[in-house]
Amino acid sequence: MRLLLSNDDGCHAPGLTALRAAMAEICDDMVTVAPDRNRSGASNSLTLERPLRVNRVADGLYSVDGTPTDCVHLATTGLFEQDADMVVSGINQGANLGDDVLYSGTVAAATEGRSLGLPAVAVSLIGENPRHYDTAARVAVSVVRLLIDHPLPNDTILNVNVPDLAFGELGGYAATRLGNRHRAERLVEDSDPRGRPIFWIGRAGGEADAGPGTDFHAVAQGQVSITPIQIDLTQHSAVSSVGEWVQRL
Repeated sequence: MRLLLSNDDGCHAPGLTALRAAMAEICDDMVTVAPDRNRSGASNSLTLERPLRVNRVADGLYSVDGTPTDCVHLATTGLFEQDADMVVSGINQGANLGDDVLYSGTVAAATEGRSLGLPAVAVSLIGENPRHYDTAARVAVSVVRLLIDHPLPNDTILNVNVPDLAFGELGGYAATRLGNRHRAERLVEDSDPRGRPIFWIGRAGGEADAGPGTDFHAVAQGQVSITPIQIDLTQHSAVSSVGEWVQRL
């Protein structure tokens, strides 16, 4: 079993450090390829207009001056002689719930590993300044062990969100669906030292669809949320009606 670890918070992030230490206890063949800086919100972007540089930071740890997707793409297309069997991404500093998965570099890194032998896993710890990385690391180990012993289809991507609690305070595990957020808050306008306008992206919207069965609801109950997600964005229920609609063109 060869594991490939990555993240979007950067190669020195505490969540990745905790994940590496925990996974080393169950896997002796592991490599980590992560961005050289925080690349949160990079989604599934690839760097195509310039070459990428890879640096060895420590034994088994490499940094890339690119996105999380760049990291996993390089690692699975020839950077190493041996392919990994599974990608584990995280531990993200903050939630990746509902619509967050569309923007998340953590989820994107896992998504890029979807073609490997076992399902990919993205792990996030709830909160703006979470403390219990050890809890999220134990959860990640449990999930990976279960996938090894009882594999799911290899095109499955598991989005795991862990409440910022001591491990013994968790309320168990829940299989969930993605909820939804309200529209993002208004942008924040400011000016630079020369008086030119600058803009900050506004905060993510609050919970909209957060009822029972959603990832939002599970973590609010102190449970670990595990959401199976997929690449296919097709709205299958609408294909037939759109087929009738296009006949009007």
